[in-house]
Amino acid sequence: MKKMQLIVSVFCFCLILTLSLAMVGPGKASTRMPEFSLENVRDGSVVNSSSFAGKVLYITFFATWCPPCVQEVPVLVELQDRLADSGFSVVGLSVDQEGSSVVAGFAKKNAINYPVLMTEFKTTTDFGGVFGIPVAFLVNRAGNVVKRYTGYVQHKVLEKDIRSLLN
Repeated sequence: MKKMQLIVSVFCFCLILTLSLAMVGPGKASTRMPEFSLENVRDGSVVNSSSFAGKVLYITFFATWCPPCVQEVPVLVELQDRLADSGFSVVGLSVDQEGSSVVAGFAKKNAINYPVLMTEFKTTTDFGGVFGIPVAFLVNRAGNVVKRYTGYVQHKVLEKDIRSLLN
């Protein structure tokens, strides 16, 4: 019985990984970043994707209760701090169901210095489906998604990919 559960688990993982890589993978042409208008958790204002035009973006879908999501926050804060003047921005899209006040408290507690927005089902669908978190998308200055990351991304890998688009 345990062997069958393991086989099913491995199969499901491989299927999800294959589908994720098929959406935006190496060697694929970049695709246009979906447009969105989402609530900013800090002040309730609506932020439009068009406000990031001309920037390199790291758009990350996360939740406050997700350990790998929490683990990546200090790295993203540091990257935002160092690279913002070069035309880079992290954009956090929260999938939390508890509401924006919980996410705002999380952002304040973790000194998040980048926009944090409450996502909607349509946004997760428009980005090709978000089946697990964290999942992130690297967007070039032209507004095209050039890479998809599933799970926690090593700091050195992420910074190298971002810098390649800033130069």
